[in-house]
Amino acid sequence: MNMKIAPYLLALHVCLLLKAAEAQQLEIEDFQAIPIQQLEATEVGRYPAQEARQGAAADADHIYAIVNFIIGQYDKTSGELVQRWQGTRGGPIRHLNSCFAENKKLYCANSNFPEVPMASSIEVFDSATLSHRQSLSLGVLDEGSLTWFDHLGDGWLAGFAHYDEDGGLSYKDHRFATIDRYDNAWRRLGGWMIPESVIARMQPYAASGGAIGPDGLLYLTGHDRPEMYVLAAPAMGPKLVHIATISIDVEGQAFAWDKSEERVVVGISRPNSEVRAFTVPEVQLPEGLKRLTELNFSL
Repeated sequence: MNMKIAPYLLALHVCLLLKAAEAQQLEIEDFQAIPIQQLEATEVGRYPAQEARQGAAADADHIYAIVNFIIGQYDKTSGELVQRWQGTRGGPIRHLNSCFAENKKLYCANSNFPEVPMASSIEVFDSATLSHRQSLSLGVLDEGSLTWFDHLGDGWLAGFAHYDEDGGLSYKDHRFATIDRYDNAWRRLGGWMIPESVIARMQPYAASGGAIGPDGLLYLTGHDRPEMYVLAAPAMGPKLVHIATISIDVEGQAFAWDKSEERVVVGISRPNSEVRAFTVPEVQLPEGLKRLTELNFSL
């Protein structure tokens, strides 16, 4: 052996042994899931409404019940029908998924469900007359079928689902439901995955309703369970964090915040053809997480 090389080989051998020993001493901590708060919403009102099949909305004076191509407006005090907007079966507005009231307008998510390819649009109505005022077509999107949307900063946050020709799930099943972020001109800027704990509760469907709460957290409802899920933004990674499940006496579907009240949402009971209003309890934000409204989207 070349004696000039041997010391280097010995040093290399010792170094490798030390590295192996150091690696064995490393303690890798497993990810610890954040405990999910279990809360309950308190019912504060019921409104019989034959249109209560898809979703509900509210403003200071009215309750809105939504089904496909029909919107019913009801007086908030008396519960009486004020007026109704009705499209045509097979017309351009096929499937109103959800709506929310703001600035004397009703903003609604529409899709061509159950047709494929899936296409979506945003339809705007005058809340005083229920006349149709504006339409924004999103066209065919890889994200799927628009089910809900809401403001986020200067842009928008939107939820999507996937369906096949029979109204079931496409090859992109419930796991591919996404929550995407857009600028004010509806150009996609990014998005998040829904955590497995929420996906498992909503399967085989996606989120039928969603909205940013007054606390800056994201609230979702599924297709049929009497539950609402509260999500926060993660410290890192592409997946939102499930921090609370709220028991609420509606069978899923779309809901909306009543911005004229404090922490009140309206949802529907499809079997009972009712719009129901609830006070939603406060949710504690775990340390290390953020409200979606607190995020800085620039690098």
